[in-house]
Amino acid sequence: MSLETRCLPLTLAWRNTKRQDFWAKIGRLTLPWALFAYPFYLWARSPGKEGSHYDPSCDLFAPSERNMVLTSNAFMIGMLGVIAAATFKLGFLPMFALYWVPYWIFVAWLDVVTYLHHHGSEDVNEKMPWYRGEEWSYLRGGLTTLDRDYGIFNKIHHDIGTHVIHHLFPQMPHYNLEKATEACKPVMGPYYREPQKSGLLPTHLVEPLIRSFKNDNFVADTGDVVFYEKGDITKPKGQRGQAAA
Repeated sequence: MSLETRCLPLTLAWRNTKRQDFWAKIGRLTLPWALFAYPFYLWARSPGKEGSHYDPSCDLFAPSERNMVLTSNAFMIGMLGVIAAATFKLGFLPMFALYWVPYWIFVAWLDVVTYLHHHGSEDVNEKMPWYRGEEWSYLRGGLTTLDRDYGIFNKIHHDIGTHVIHHLFPQMPHYNLEKATEACKPVMGPYYREPQKSGLLPTHLVEPLIRSFKNDNFVADTGDVVFYEKGDITKPKGQRGQAAA
């Protein structure tokens, strides 16, 4: 989780700016491809960022975290060995059904959840701001995230749908998130966006997800308070970035 939420250029994930190249835009701004971006984000970070989550010398990590990154890498290499051995023993198709299909479902769901916490207000007329320079503050960034109701999946997520309070108090354990959200609502007042209640399945989230991918494509390269603009990724650079109607 990035502490620099809604801060340009410090935000780590879902950084949709005009500087991205064509293939980055395809991978970040178009459905369904954007829902499979997570492994590529881990390997190469967001467009415009250098390094990798697997590189202990990357600026993501403090020098004291080097051994932890190397240990994590070693266990992941070991897991690849387990997958290879299981594939050799069981065959490709059984492993595809038992491991790779669930894995990519998990990746797609993870991308949906993380995207919707920062995009697609349930108020169709609301534009979510991004901040630069002195306009950004930790509090402003946290208050510009969104809570979501994921129905039967809320407890599986450890109540991460209470995302605003998670950003304001990132050290808070998950089992206190709901109580803390209720306690802080009177303090946050109009700056808190009450999430739409979900049925058994969170089908209500399909609309803001599609709407956001359709309209929230770019932010201006200049300005301390900026909002998403709608643009056509198939057009030459000079024709992109027309403001959404």
